[in-house]
Amino acid sequence: MEAAPFHAELADGPEGGHAVWLHASDGVRIRVGHWPYANKGAEKDVKGTVLMFPGRTEYIEKYGRAAADFATRGFEMIAVDWRGQGLADRLLDDPMVGHVTQFTNYQKDVDAVVAWAESQDLPKPWYLVGHSMGGAIGLQAVFNNLPVNAAGFSAPMWGIKMSPLTRFFVPTIAKAAKCLGLLNSYAPTTKGVSYVLDAGFDDNMLTHDPDMWAFMVGHIEAEARFGLGGPSINWVGESIQACDELVARPAPDLPVVTLLGSDERIVDIPAVHKRMDTWPGGKLHLIDGAEHEVMMELPDIRKFSFDTLADHFTAHP
Repeated sequence: MEAAPFHAELADGPEGGHAVWLHASDGVRIRVGHWPYANKGAEKDVKGTVLMFPGRTEYIEKYGRAAADFATRGFEMIAVDWRGQGLADRLLDDPMVGHVTQFTNYQKDVDAVVAWAESQDLPKPWYLVGHSMGGAIGLQAVFNNLPVNAAGFSAPMWGIKMSPLTRFFVPTIAKAAKCLGLLNSYAPTTKGVSYVLDAGFDDNMLTHDPDMWAFMVGHIEAEARFGLGGPSINWVGESIQACDELVARPAPDLPVVTLLGSDERIVDIPAVHKRMDTWPGGKLHLIDGAEHEVMMELPDIRKFSFDTLADHFTAHP
């Protein structure tokens, strides 16, 4: 097993954080990061391990502070660079295009992460936290029997926010792009620049917290390889199809809580409600004043989010 680069100074997580390279079954190289339980000498007190499934454009170090929040509540944490982002293998000649050939290919990354976690004997029980695109990947993994006792979702991508007219024309655009050999091109209105370097803080769609915004911007400025631009046309088509299938399936038999900000502007809010309305025993928390990144919001929102997730996990040992 080969050690991978890990920027502890950027992650701002618990001591002992590190990363390794993994290879999915199709040979794509991904990166997994691990923060061991921070309370040295008290391993018996660890409550389990959180499997953090990040969103599109994200990378391990972005979740260093989340690892610290979970550590103070008794949990170890791992996170992953999905194929096509972070320091994992980029899939196209233009590394800034967010791309996947088939959305189900992310499950190959999940399988590699689970196999590695088993080989490391990470403390059980395990718990899933899926943010944004990681919420779609995570729900697919749950349907595939991901070995977790409970799940928490943060602004899960169970639908992508777009106008009805845009949604109507997506299949036509995808078909035309396929005929023209443009499926790997940027989706319309997107470009090859990282959102946090292109958007100003005042009307950004991620957080109201200037410190957390600076945290994200600083990462891309310090490590350009973390950067990712807009998605490919193929990614959009694959993602919409995957989301539709996930929402249509009967809910899995797994305890779940979902966090969703009142100011959400990235994922499709009705799709989240539809999924949670049909999840027996599932709890949806609507967080007033929060944007997309509820775990990277203002301090009181972050505290509520991590307390809610930790309490939920603790209730399902």
